[in-house]
Amino acid sequence: MHNTVENRVVSRVYGNGRGWAFSETDFSGIGTRTAVDVALHRLLARGTIRRVIRGLYDYPRYSKKLDRELSPDIDRVAHALARKFGWRIQATGPAALNLLGLSTQVMGRVAYLSDGPDRTYRVGGQELVFEHTMLKEAGFKQRESSLLVQALKTLGPDRITADTIRALRGFLNAGLRAKVLKDTATASGWVRDTILKICREES
Repeated sequence: MHNTVENRVVSRVYGNGRGWAFSETDFSGIGTRTAVDVALHRLLARGTIRRVIRGLYDYPRYSKKLDRELSPDIDRVAHALARKFGWRIQATGPAALNLLGLSTQVMGRVAYLSDGPDRTYRVGGQELVFEHTMLKEAGFKQRESSLLVQALKTLGPDRITADTIRALRGFLNAGLRAKVLKDTATASGWVRDTILKICREES
């Protein structure tokens, strides 16, 4: 039984690719909590996965150039915590700009708005903060949609340049663009117009 559950756990981890962050919650339906816990501990002991914080793991990214594992993806960790606790979250504007590569500032503090409680976690060398608030735009299915909308709103229409559009287009692979277009259909005014330019490769 445990071996069957472990194979399913491994399959899901590999299927989500390197950088994926997760908790036991993400294996609901695969087996009992005990069986999933045993499988995760075996993967942890083998070095396949890594513990990020208590109750949360990731399938670490690896840099051949640096010859080492990279730090956890802070955005994926945030979303793993949101799934675990049933929160809706939304990156703040500065965090969205940084995660999309539009800001080169090294952030020691990455903040998300949340309909859950105020919480702070230490992830590697960064502080991950959840700030309780009433969320107006957290209904996006794709995390990239939320990041895109928050980043655009933070920049404002007057700071959207051709270089900005090209940079954001590079963030969204071809497979994601159709999903983001559908996901952000209710975005208002210039934000929606800019997303159309990004996803439809308009100048």
